[in-house]
Amino acid sequence: MVYVFLADGFEEIEALTVVDLLRRCDIETVTVGIGREAIRGAHGILVQSDIADKDFAPAENTDMIVLPGGMPGTKNLEASAVVQSAIDFCVENEKYIAAICAAPSILGHRGLLDGHEALCYAGFEKQLEGAQIAEGKVCLSGKYITSRGPGTAIDFSLKIVEVLKSRQISTALAASLMYT
Repeated sequence: MVYVFLADGFEEIEALTVVDLLRRCDIETVTVGIGREAIRGAHGILVQSDIADKDFAPAENTDMIVLPGGMPGTKNLEASAVVQSAIDFCVENEKYIAAICAAPSILGHRGLLDGHEALCYAGFEKQLEGAQIAEGKVCLSGKYITSRGPGTAIDFSLKIVEVLKSRQISTALAASLMYT
């Protein structure tokens, strides 16, 4: 089970690309709205999440949480006690955390990227406290998957599929999308 957290001001491409690609691969994916179910993205797109944060409870079947970027979405995610609790659960239970764009800063502020490689949106590198800034579009380091931004959303999503399913399934998905 993958939970994708949506907060007002989230980057729509980053969140919805993940949901779309994971569901194409039959990875159970649930969107969680911070504060309510209807969440407005950074570009004014209103998205109906599957559940509100008050109904979120991580369980052993949780494989990963996903933190999309965007502003002020990233700040709203970071301010959420539910998101912070979900991060704690993943760290304590060795589950994956995927964050893209500005959202890796949430992990950096908590010192979770110390000793890991990571990526983020240009200009946020100093907020990845303790991390070595990686090269490329997407980075897997330990249980953390990070990526640069909207333009890398497909690469980010394909890496999540690879980690949760296999490289073969990720490659086949990319081919089916005509993504090369």
